[in-house]
Amino acid sequence: MTRRHDNISYPPRGLGREEAARYVGVGTTKFDEMVADRRMPRPKRIDGRVIWDRISLDVAFSELPAEGENMIDEILSGRAFRA
Repeated sequence: MTRRHDNISYPPRGLGREEAARYVGVGTTKFDEMVADRRMPRPKRIDGRVIWDRISLDVAFSELPAEGENMIDEILSGRAFRA
């Protein structure tokens, strides 16, 4: 089977534990705590590999409390469209 090459760069959808922690801006110990207390999502298992869905991380990150809301978080949470 020949792989077709294109010039578009795709961000990974699945992230390992260290990548997921780095993606949300915390260390692995804090990330583990956040997964345990459900502030971050549980991982998915693909055979023996444990991975986090980048989009689920985005949603969970947007749900974290903020000192000042920004428009992106408002849009992602749906609050920008509520009357």
